[in-house]
Amino acid sequence: MKISEALFAGSSTRISEKPKQKFPEFAFIGRSNVGKSSLINMLCNNRKLAMTSGTPGKTRLVNHFLINREWYLVDLPGYGYAKLSKTGKQKLEQVIRNYLNFSEEMHLLFVLIDSRHDIGRIDMDFLMELGNSGIPFAIIFTKADKMGKNALETQIEKNRNALLEYWEELPPVFITSSETGLGREEVLDYIGTLLDEMKQNG
Repeated sequence: MKISEALFAGSSTRISEKPKQKFPEFAFIGRSNVGKSSLINMLCNNRKLAMTSGTPGKTRLVNHFLINREWYLVDLPGYGYAKLSKTGKQKLEQVIRNYLNFSEEMHLLFVLIDSRHDIGRIDMDFLMELGNSGIPFAIIFTKADKMGKNALETQIEKNRNALLEYWEELPPVFITSSETGLGREEVLDYIGTLLDEMKQNG
C-alpha cells in the first residue's frame, strides 16, 4: 500500500472527543523513547507529521492522522514512563485504556519494542494485558539499524522465544528502521491486507 496523503485529524483524551468521521483505526504504542514518532513519520514519508523529541513522553494525547482518506493512523501516548509523577502516570494510563477498551473502530494495535534489548517486564505485562483483554495486536521491533545483522537476528530470536513462553502462537512480527526505511512496505502492506479483508466482509 502507498500513502499518498496523511492529514492530522485531531487530538483527544477521551473516546467522545475522537474525530467525528469514522474510519478503521490502526494504533501505535510503545515505551518511552522506542522511536514511535520517527516510525510514524517514516511510514507516512513525512518527517514532520508526528512530533519527534529526545525527551521521552512528548505524546500525552491520542492523535489521529487520516491516511488516504480511508483509515486512521493513531498515535497513542507511551506506557512505562519513569519520570512522570504518580498522578501523571495514572492520567496517561486512563487515556490509553479509555482508547484501547472503548474505540470500536480500532482494528489493530502495533506495539513497538526496541530491537536492541530483551523484552522488559513492563512490555511483557502490557502484552499480557492485551492478550487477557482480547485486544488484537502486532509487534514492531524498532531501531534495527543500530545493530549488526547477526546480533539483531540473535536478539529477535531471543525475544520471540520469550514471547513463546506465554503464547502458543506469535502475533505478526515486523522489524523496522526509521533511518533506513526497513519494514515500511511490510507494515503498510499488512494494513492494506486487513483493509481489503474488511471491505470484502462488508
